[in-house]
Amino acid sequence: MTDTKQEWQYHDVKPVKGRKLRLLEETDLVTALPLIFRLIPKAEVAQRKEWFVHFETEQEFQSQFSALTEKLSVVTKNRRDDKNIRADLLEVNRALNCYFSDYGWRMVRKELSQIKKRKKKSHIEVSNDLIHRLKAFMSLKQLDSFDQALDYLLSEAEQGDD
Repeated sequence: MTDTKQEWQYHDVKPVKGRKLRLLEETDLVTALPLIFRLIPKAEVAQRKEWFVHFETEQEFQSQFSALTEKLSVVTKNRRDDKNIRADLLEVNRALNCYFSDYGWRMVRKELSQIKKRKKKSHIEVSNDLIHRLKAFMSLKQLDSFDQALDYLLSEAEQGDD
């Protein structure tokens, strides 16, 4: 699966500094689709007005909303079909660019980044006694993090099994 990099078309003045905003890529879809479906309903638009393009009339809003949801549904169905996904993604990105403001899309990208980061981390519960023992082990072996300590211990265990 190769990514289709598409840059955001700014509504206001294009910023001089910082990263350029980019639209969705194929690898973003699994994470992005639920977020976008959650953000686009009228109730969310009313709550976060600065995130969306200002629509002059209710009819214009309904038209943009319908077009976007239709294209998002198509991408959701065709996500696994590599042939059609590029064209569908191009259409979705155009619709997203017409629906979200520059600020709003920046916030969407930020939220996507947070979701991806959260998915990479896991949390396990460990007793306090075990934490103290692990910290003592870390200072003895001069290790900086729990990850290093656990990796060290697991490597030792694997070598012991061989």
